[in-house]
Amino acid sequence: MSFQGSNNDRPETPSPATGGNGAVAAGIKGNGTVLSSLSLRLNPNEEHKPDDYEDMQLEYSAVILSSLEKYLPPTMLNDHRDQKAKFMQDILLKYLPTKERNRAIKHREYRQKIISNYQPRNRELYTLNPTAVFVPSFLKAINDNTEQSFRNILSEPSPGIFVFEMLQKDFCESLLEEIENFEKWVTEAKFRIMRPNTMNRYGAVLEDFGFETMLNNLMEGFIRPLSRVFFAEVGGASLDSHHGFVVEYGQDRDIDLGFHVDDSEVTLNVCLGKQFSGGELFFRGTRCEKHVNTDTQSEEIFDYSHAPGKAVLHCGRHRHGARATTSGHRVNLLLWCRSSVFREMKRYQKDFPSWCDECSREKKERQRSSLATRMDIFRREGESTA
Repeated sequence: MSFQGSNNDRPETPSPATGGNGAVAAGIKGNGTVLSSLSLRLNPNEEHKPDDYEDMQLEYSAVILSSLEKYLPPTMLNDHRDQKAKFMQDILLKYLPTKERNRAIKHREYRQKIISNYQPRNRELYTLNPTAVFVPSFLKAINDNTEQSFRNILSEPSPGIFVFEMLQKDFCESLLEEIENFEKWVTEAKFRIMRPNTMNRYGAVLEDFGFETMLNNLMEGFIRPLSRVFFAEVGGASLDSHHGFVVEYGQDRDIDLGFHVDDSEVTLNVCLGKQFSGGELFFRGTRCEKHVNTDTQSEEIFDYSHAPGKAVLHCGRHRHGARATTSGHRVNLLLWCRSSVFREMKRYQKDFPSWCDECSREKKERQRSSLATRMDIFRREGESTA
């Protein structure tokens, strides 16, 4: 099988190494400390209150820096925010080479042009009103904020795949209307928009026409609490950026979606509607970059049928695809949630990643082989003594 596509739909490419301790050369602090000797903490300082970076001219979202600040070395937490911003951006820039930064600048200009000209139909959608968006059971579970409250509303039909009722019918219908209104404007204005990724020819990136704040609130307030519990080993507790979009399947739309992994740590996939047949998701096990093309084991096979308002939450590295939508029109909302901290730390991981099913199998096989070898040695020593 093949996993090809743009940066939005293929496994992330490892960044160039910058040193064994994860530090970034960023100059010298006022107290004489060489910043290149500092590195991010493995665990966040939850008691630290981050600075607000909204009024600064930054390469990255202010939200990302505020989230990342909790992972700064203790000696930097009380530094001036300009110093902290520089240090954190130098770390993040490793993931965005010069060519990519120039592309990001053009993308911001493109996004601003859309937002300046497009007139939303349902403006209330652009701010997240929980009671108007979520079904009561989901909202109660999030407010209770315990593992048991989460498990009360979701099922885990296959390891690492969580299914639950999430969105109200009226919200789904209003969002579908907004998407149709946006597509109508695109056609009338003859505006060429960027699609979610190279695998989908239809759909739209929600952040591009004003949903960035809404999606950020969705990730921070409602997805991260779940991910902190169920996806901690892949950065679920430190999600700090996202890529949100809608995809469309059916007649005169995309038909199916090839086998792939997402460029995310955690993926939320919610069906918005409408009437359709087919389009099942098929899952085939979680893999690291090394094992992404390995065979599927029988216990990893799972198919999931969409229903409007119902969500599926899974690790981005969980291999999957979508079968053909045989009739009707299906629209899904996807939110790829990412953790810059996890991606930084992953570069220095030397042991088997516990979240990769194939790595876990290899580790168990090595342990069995080692045990068998030791038992054989003991047996031979016993026979020799006898």
